[in-house]
Amino acid sequence: MGPVATVGRERGARGRRAATTAALLAATVTAALAAGCTSGGGPGDDGRGTSRQPEQSTSPSATGSSVLAVKLDNAAAARPHTGVDAADVVYAEQVEGGLSRLMAVYATRLPKAVGPVRSARESDLELLRQFDRPILAFSGAQKKLLPLIDKAPLQAKTPGDAPDAYFRGSGKPAPHNLYLRPERLLPKAPGPAALTTGFRYGAAPAGGTATTSQTVRYPAARFTFTWSDSRDRWLVGMDGAPATTADGKRMAAATVVVQYVKVRASDFRDFLGNNTPYTETVGSGKARVLRDGRAYDVHWKREHATDGTAFTTGDGTPVNFAKGQVWVVYAKAS
Repeated sequence: MGPVATVGRERGARGRRAATTAALLAATVTAALAAGCTSGGGPGDDGRGTSRQPEQSTSPSATGSSVLAVKLDNAAAARPHTGVDAADVVYAEQVEGGLSRLMAVYATRLPKAVGPVRSARESDLELLRQFDRPILAFSGAQKKLLPLIDKAPLQAKTPGDAPDAYFRGSGKPAPHNLYLRPERLLPKAPGPAALTTGFRYGAAPAGGTATTSQTVRYPAARFTFTWSDSRDRWLVGMDGAPATTADGKRMAAATVVVQYVKVRASDFRDFLGNNTPYTETVGSGKARVLRDGRAYDVHWKREHATDGTAFTTGDGTPVNFAKGQVWVVYAKAS
């Protein structure tokens, strides 16, 4: 099992776990209908994960000082996504069966809706330690993982915790149709100071190689980033098709980071028996930074889980990112 924080618990007593999944489904569907939303089923993760009961205290989110991180489905049936274009950072990681999931992090602006929302993984806890008590929105998690989530220094918000913040859309089948209303968890965007990622923004570093396209392959998924001079952005492709938002906009990043990390087996498996990969984001290694139509082979370092990640050239010079959305794709180091 990877390193997981055990610093404190949320203030206020945790509610008891749901006696049955059916009870949780009924509560969330009722809340969604009361809010005038269409419902395609309950809030869980297709029977693969267990949701948490509501916390009795939600006051930490009222400060507006924490980033919002939303765990997103990335199966073909879940696309196109909603609200991803408003994220400051999008993380992509490998999950069971060689597929991929996304985590979108919001600090400078909040969209009206985000989704589809799916379940959390153990790696998420380490990744999110870089932020100050972030809000993690997710649909549920494996029963054995829930105690680790409870102990982590974050604000866990499932449909059981905040039923009025989630709804089921009508355009996709469950479990690919669960959406979040961010404003129900955060009164306003916390601002750029909450993005304690360690990223630097500014002029491009010297050197680099002119590059038009970069592909990252997982066993059963792939990401392709293609440079667009007219957009001054890297256009995102997934599994061989253009990635668009629900309103038809092409997903595009100002900076793309392909970060080579250790990906190992965790102590968790899905309902089919597939092992859940653990992506180690603390440590050091190689990375490729894409910006302004050029690729830079650099080094990354994150000494402690509470640190952001530093990217430097061979001589130790910090690498600046282009202003705008950043995609970080975790790839297995060779």
